[in-house]
Amino acid sequence: MHLLFVFVSCLAFASCSVFNLHLQANVGELFTFKIEPQLFNWTHQVISEQFRYRPSLQHYPDLPTWMRYMYSHEYHAGFLYGTPPISTAGKSLNLDVIALNRQNYETRQLVISMFVAHKFITPNVVQMKIDNLNWVHLMDPGRVENLRNIFRKDLWPDSKDDLSVIFMESAINMGGRLPLRPQQREGVIVHVGSFAQFSPRLKELQEEVRPLYKLPSCTYKRTSVQKIFENVGFKLDWCAFKMIGIESPTEVLYHNNHGRVKEQLKEHRQQQLQREQERWLGIPREDVPMRNYIDEFAFAFAIPGMIFAVLVGILSAVLCFQHQKFYDPQSELFFANIFNICEESCAPMPNDSDVEEDSSVHIDYPMSSTVQMVQCSDTKPMQPVTTLKSLKDPNFLLDNTSMRSQSPNNSLYQLESGATGIYARPKPPPYKGGTLGRNGVDI
Repeated sequence: MHLLFVFVSCLAFASCSVFNLHLQANVGELFTFKIEPQLFNWTHQVISEQFRYRPSLQHYPDLPTWMRYMYSHEYHAGFLYGTPPISTAGKSLNLDVIALNRQNYETRQLVISMFVAHKFITPNVVQMKIDNLNWVHLMDPGRVENLRNIFRKDLWPDSKDDLSVIFMESAINMGGRLPLRPQQREGVIVHVGSFAQFSPRLKELQEEVRPLYKLPSCTYKRTSVQKIFENVGFKLDWCAFKMIGIESPTEVLYHNNHGRVKEQLKEHRQQQLQREQERWLGIPREDVPMRNYIDEFAFAFAIPGMIFAVLVGILSAVLCFQHQKFYDPQSELFFANIFNICEESCAPMPNDSDVEEDSSVHIDYPMSSTVQMVQCSDTKPMQPVTTLKSLKDPNFLLDNTSMRSQSPNNSLYQLESGATGIYARPKPPPYKGGTLGRNGVDI
């Protein structure tokens, strides 16, 4: 919804209606302003949450650091509030408030010209937390007036001329926790200040609640002035009730130490100005530099591509010019004869002496081969010929009748030619006899 609001505001900015308003704020005093449809000449609301507002400092995307904007669903309006610091004294600022009508997406603009008037900061301050209210409830001038009357008429009579609310913020924004029940209030922190000296009754109240400062919260505690606040609808957390100020009388503050107060304010202003200079300030939207994606893509693809090309060139040069060093004659011979099937003819049977002489000679045979060879002996005694045949030969089973004999008990057997001491490989397992078919194939 936020992106849609900005998009519609940018499209309709040139044709929207513009209204002007002049306001004034005081240094060290709470400033509040309610943004409602009547400011944009909208008189009625058709749908729920029909209007949305977006305030910002003119030519900047956000508000000043001391100002906050919040929208209240209870009042269906937006609120600007904050306390101007002493560094803004005597300065003017302009705020742009863009309003959006969600029914017809019409946008209107309100330009607020604000002047911050100089005022001495109140030295005596009373801090308190109200548990049964939210921040938006103190935007009601009637509630604020009731709170001021408690101090001006009962607790702090000398402050009736200059008592003011100098700070207000939600307890959640100040680090508090949300209540367990949604029906309960979040709480609001309020500071009131004056140049008047604290009354004896306020001092007695501070001594009464001083032992409670070590507790984080104590809504159960009742004090001597509990009824005064409850009669006008305020329930205070007495653990957060504190008084901060100076001990000098008001007359001395105004007359005898007036020059000293000026010096303190001047030093404080210089410190604030120094902090403002050290802090980073935003720049207008039109001064934001544009990001160049072409250079980033060039660096992202060109440099790795060049490195890849150099590596490919080095690898190609190594493989092309150093190819002779990779030549292996034994490997070439192996691959050239790997598919050849050879048949060896055996010479006449050697004598026993030749066998004994040859037994001392060790012959290395290949451990593995892709073609399984089987030794077959011929049945004719006068032709002791041994032939190595492949198992893939289709005539192997039909021609060799010796393979159908029963297998010996031992793993090695002697040849039937009568020669002793000569052993061959074990015979295969016996084959079961079957019937021959028409084509002479054993079934």
